[in-house]
Amino acid sequence: MSDAAGFRDVPTTTIGDLLGRERFMDIGIRPLWGTPRLAGPAYPVRCAEGDNLMLHAAIYRAEPGSVIVVESGDLDYALAGGNVCAIAHRRGVAGFVLDGLVRDIGEVRELGFPVYGRGVIPKPGGKSRALPLGQPVTCGGVTVHPGDVVVADEDGVAVVPAARADGVLADARARLAKEAAETLDEWEAAHRARVEKILAEQGFEDRA
Repeated sequence: MSDAAGFRDVPTTTIGDLLGRERFMDIGIRPLWGTPRLAGPAYPVRCAEGDNLMLHAAIYRAEPGSVIVVESGDLDYALAGGNVCAIAHRRGVAGFVLDGLVRDIGEVRELGFPVYGRGVIPKPGGKSRALPLGQPVTCGGVTVHPGDVVVADEDGVAVVPAARADGVLADARARLAKEAAETLDEWEAAHRARVEKILAEQGFEDRA
């Protein structure tokens, strides 16, 4: 089991330097308030269109520290509201990443519960479609398996495959340590040299 908690101090931009584009959700999945950084093992949920039953079931089944990740794509009805977020928070769920909408965002903000999604709408969905839990889902264009590490912050949402999580975490920590030891002048010198080398290789010439 990978140390998902170890990713709490890793920015998504650092992961962006280590994984391919396919591991990052599309720009529509964003923090729905001034959400703190979120990291934890994925608990995947799929909800039928217009229905939120399985997310509401998941809050009683997900292990503490889990990030509940929901496939929905429904932009007409809310998947959850203030009470559902409060119960999830009380039960130790780390946060929600939703391909859909929520409501009661003021209550969620006051609670301090991390929620990433596509937006907010007042109208709740129904509760009539039971679907399997704990199976791979697609959220924000990314396939998410149980136990994959979800890392989210104001720059976006990354999904680190469980089998690669330990290696990615080690590489991320090494990269962060290197960056912390490097001055801006040193970074600029290396960056400029790299840019100029690429330009020269492509025959670029400055024109007066």
